Amino acid sequence: MFSDRVDAGKRLASTLKDYAGGDAIVLAIPRGGVIVGYEVAHKLRLHLDIIVPRKIGAPQNPELAIGAVTEDGTIMLDHRLVEYLGVPKSYIEEECDRQRLEITRRLKLYRGDIPYPNLKGRVVIIVDDGIATGATIKAALASIRKKDPKSIVIATPVAPPSTIKELKRDADRVVCISIPEHFFAIGQFYRDFPQNSDEEVKRLLQLNREEHE
Repeated sequence: MFSDRVDAGKRLASTLKDYAGGDAIVLAIPRGGVIVGYEVAHKLRLHLDIIVPRKIGAPQNPELAIGAVTEDGTIMLDHRLVEYLGVPKSYIEEECDRQRLEITRRLKLYRGDIPYPNLKGRVVIIVDDGIATGATIKAALASIRKKDPKSIVIATPVAPPSTIKELKRDADRVVCISIPEHFFAIGQFYRDFPQNSDEEVKRLLQLNREEHE
């Protein structure tokens, strides 16, 4: 479907032309989402920044998301899954604390001492390179909603129908290029889907800042 994240970002930008040159801001989810987000911000002449939600993995199965947490402590849980698995409250609290430490580390690494942008009254476009369950995006959305934006747009190249349906209940707008019925992993929709480095994230954030100086 997509050659790589750069291709996906350019194609996604073409669906968001209504926001070009305005006061909207792109908040991308590291690492892969920043590659896509940079292309969106570059083509639309918008500022780029990041938001770093972290998945809360299930006990003995960290790849299974039972929820997610953001840097301000916003927690979104899949309560049905938590109850089904019998996950104790103490585990969730400890895992949230651990993930918030990682969020703090990443924000410091990627942004340094640059103050976080004011989102009040602005259109915020949350970008990722794909959405599977939507756990981290929902946490990001809830966190941003507290900052009183004008509206929140979720933009992604690919996501399954069930996730899109859920996100449409929470976001003001959801933009997705491909909504395949048979969805197993985000990487299956990219010909080239490498791991991205922290240095690449930092480079693109700096490049966007220079473009707006």
